[in-house]
Amino acid sequence: MSECSMNFAGKVLDFNTPKVMGILNVTPDSFSDGNELFLDSGEVSLDKALLRAEAMSEAGAAFIDIGGESTKPGAATVSLEEEIDRVLPLVELIHKNIDVIISVDTSSPEIMLQAASAGAGLINDVRALQRPGAIEAVSKIDLPVCLMHMQGSPATMQEAPRYDNLVNEVISFLDSRILACTAAGIDRNQIIVDPGFGFGKTLEHNLELLGRLSEFEKLKLPLLVGLSRKAMLGLITGKSVRDRKAASIAAAVIALMKGANIIRTHDVPDTVDAMKVYQAV
Repeated sequence: MSECSMNFAGKVLDFNTPKVMGILNVTPDSFSDGNELFLDSGEVSLDKALLRAEAMSEAGAAFIDIGGESTKPGAATVSLEEEIDRVLPLVELIHKNIDVIISVDTSSPEIMLQAASAGAGLINDVRALQRPGAIEAVSKIDLPVCLMHMQGSPATMQEAPRYDNLVNEVISFLDSRILACTAAGIDRNQIIVDPGFGFGKTLEHNLELLGRLSEFEKLKLPLLVGLSRKAMLGLITGKSVRDRKAASIAAAVIALMKGANIIRTHDVPDTVDAMKVYQAV
């Protein structure tokens, strides 16, 4: 496990103990909880979203990760204006009402800049700052960033992904993005890495990645893992998305044992309890 602390817009976390990140999707088509936080008018219910965020924070989440664009396999693209309308008011509302680190799950530099002004403390980018202007935006706002590995794009990533050496290729990609960030003036000590379970990876790839997760320690950066309710767990258990809680907890504990610092989850209370047991042992 990476031994470091990090400053998230004034909130300092010590990664000597693992943390939980609660997922707050404000998208109508997310694979697990799409449309739960929308009104009949098609607009985001800020009241519902705030209550969900409060519950996760009270249950022990150190981060609330807000996403306004679905990145499930085959997901449709979302306009910048629509993503801004979904995300920015919620960032402002949570910042005013809850003492929690707000993570914004986005690849758009415009949203990165506006979210930082609205109170966000972390940028979580599944595209690892590869969109034009994204690296420059994070360098300007001076917030920590999470870089994730993905083979392909959300629209195509599950179309026969292949690797010659899975773990080496994922680590090499992350290392190249870290170097690109530091070359642009981003402090290496403000970078988190995510191997990207389910993003351009088969079940076999995901299982190998989880089994070899400890190899990511060579990057010497905090490691975020998102396995919650993912398709790989459905393939293993035969359970539907809503019935994968136990499998998600099992996968999270394995990730903790392999060195994960942040567990990103839909099921915060249960994950926090599992983490307490892991820490006690």
